[in-house]
Amino acid sequence: MFRLPSPAKLNLFLHINGRRADGYHELQTLFQFLDYGDDIAFTARRNGHIALEPPLTGVADDDNLILRAARLLQASTRASLPGVTLTLTKRLPMGGGLGGGSSNAATTLLGLNHFWQLDKSLDELAALGLQLGADVPVFVRGFAAWGEGIGEKLTPAEPPQDWFVVLKPSCDINTGLIFSRQDLTRNTPKSTIAPAFEGDASRHRNDCEDVVCELYPEVREGLEWLGKFGPARLTGTGACIFGRFPTESKAQDVWASRPPGISGFVARGVNRSPLHQKLSELQ
Repeated sequence: MFRLPSPAKLNLFLHINGRRADGYHELQTLFQFLDYGDDIAFTARRNGHIALEPPLTGVADDDNLILRAARLLQASTRASLPGVTLTLTKRLPMGGGLGGGSSNAATTLLGLNHFWQLDKSLDELAALGLQLGADVPVFVRGFAAWGEGIGEKLTPAEPPQDWFVVLKPSCDINTGLIFSRQDLTRNTPKSTIAPAFEGDASRHRNDCEDVVCELYPEVREGLEWLGKFGPARLTGTGACIFGRFPTESKAQDVWASRPPGISGFVARGVNRSPLHQKLSELQ
């Protein structure tokens, strides 16, 4: 048995450049991992079955990205593979914009590639991951990245590894609803990587934020509170929001002063995924 992390990500900004003919949106974003997330344990089974424990409440097996990833990888090889029990320790909120499901899928792909000794390359695993979701490849590749296309075209990046306060307002965001809104900003001019690291705050925004705040007052209230301590932003389509701080002590001070009843955590931004760090120790 071995255990692997399934880390969260933040979209440090998210720009929508247009809508494609297939209905997807052209995006530009900056991904960074956090040193916080879920864990998945891999344990051999005597039969050839793949099992997930415990089941995710409210998520059917056919919709579960962990099981879908495992079955997709299994189907990609003709070898007779041993069974495995995948045990999920869930910490990340579902539907929070932190990439929890996509991260779980990537951890499953890389973990089973190691467990089954398949020796598939990261390119092969990222291509499988893209079949499961646009955010899966960034977790598979394991480096902070400038993302384009629908988020799958990745260029390594090195944003500052600061500390973050991440808050989860008490609402669940309907991503499909956000992207279907006529008033969603879809015409942000495309940029290059360099301006993403410059100090102009107008270049660092989330184009989904205005629509989300209109539909979900809890998000607007959280942004207003966290914004008292510095710039606060939505990650993905939310509902999680984050503020950046230069030290852990400053982030912990802000976290300690949060309004009653709001959930979240403090974590550090990291440019190499904790998943890849752990896998390197298993080699």
